[in-house]
Amino acid sequence: MEANLDSMEFWIGIAHWLTGIGTIVLAIAIILTFRHLETTTKMSKIETKFRQRPWIGPSSSLKKMNNLVYGNIQFSITIKNFGYLPASGIKAKSIVDSKQLTRESLKQPLSEFNLGPLLPNMEKTYWLFVDPLLWEKVSISNESLYFAIYFEYSSIAGLNGYGMISEYKINQTIVNKEMWLDP
Repeated sequence: MEANLDSMEFWIGIAHWLTGIGTIVLAIAIILTFRHLETTTKMSKIETKFRQRPWIGPSSSLKKMNNLVYGNIQFSITIKNFGYLPASGIKAKSIVDSKQLTRESLKQPLSEFNLGPLLPNMEKTYWLFVDPLLWEKVSISNESLYFAIYFEYSSIAGLNGYGMISEYKINQTIVNKEMWLDP
């Protein structure tokens, strides 16, 4: 009977040791799980900030239209929401001049046109109009015509925007001088 008790105490001791080791392994697994969840949370925040949002940009280049609107020369550009979420309240600002334009040109008070919402993969066309006197001046002097366009919209990450500065040369070519995103 005593040998049986010694044997029983031996197995109970081993069981206690195994329980202790199992508890330590479980504590390590819990700590590693929390670290993994912390990393996953950081990645989700980054993905939400940069991927799960609207991304507005041009789906076509600036084009000169063949028709006149109230005597003004008309240009158009098509924008698209390349993101996964809809963009609401897209505002377009533009300026047309015969002088070279910069980003700062768009910071002056300009009239804004509200394009409304833009669902994912949806496109909208924005028209720019050139005064006939400016067009005539550029045509006669063989100068270039410069366009600065900025599309502003809000998302979860805050206020975002896409801007571009283009040059229209008299030989009917349009060169994009500068393009930028404001995240």
